[in-house]
Amino acid sequence: MNLTDTHTHLYLSQFDSDRQEVVSRAKQEGVRHMLMPNIDSHTAGPMLRVAGEYPGLCLPMMGLHPTSVGESYDTELEIIEGWFEKENFVAVGETGIDLYWDTAYLEQQIKSLERHIQWAIKYDLPLVLHSRNSLGEIFGVLEKYRNKGLRGVFHCFPGGVEEAEKAIDLGFMLGIGGVVTYSNSQMPEVVGSTGLEHIVLETDAPFLAPHPKRGKRNESSYLKFIAGRVGDIKGMDAEEVARVTTANASRLFFSY
Repeated sequence: MNLTDTHTHLYLSQFDSDRQEVVSRAKQEGVRHMLMPNIDSHTAGPMLRVAGEYPGLCLPMMGLHPTSVGESYDTELEIIEGWFEKENFVAVGETGIDLYWDTAYLEQQIKSLERHIQWAIKYDLPLVLHSRNSLGEIFGVLEKYRNKGLRGVFHCFPGGVEEAEKAIDLGFMLGIGGVVTYSNSQMPEVVGSTGLEHIVLETDAPFLAPHPKRGKRNESSYLKFIAGRVGDIKGMDAEEVARVTTANASRLFFSY
């Protein structure tokens, strides 16, 4: 298979003891690109080191995760913004709004999201969105930038069919990961109702491992299980799912 993992935190400490083995397993399973979203100013260094160790394979994004938005978010954003002048990135992110853990910083998260949107437009980069318990709020922000050339992906898309249509209408793809393999998930319905041309695959490693690896540390080699489940839903083989979703990722992140 020819796979692209559009969302993996390979640079985190969970992989420090065996990162090379994790990368080797991913390559053996046909993963050709592993896209890494940033979390905050402290993770930028480790992420860029991993990108430097695996050039052309592990590709960095730059952004401030919404759960890292707090009282000092302005300082964090200044540091993040500075990186765009020093390095090349495949996307802006991950950014967005997270109202699952805490709602106290909603206003700051919205302001942070808008800064990320401005960077995406300025640098002509896709936007990678985290949208936990916050699709309505994010849609409200994105509407203000309709027809501005904004594009990207809703990472770990959490909504239903109607919300998926809204995301696509706003110019975004759906990031489908391990949740699609869970028995209590609404993602099979969403995937079944969405054209494959609007879907990219992801792991969110080390989190959200797919069945049959659920509960274990996730890694990019497990992308094959996600492709297989999407294929089951779509009535096509995993090879074709891999081909189409990788083409989608190439078009979105690499413009070809």
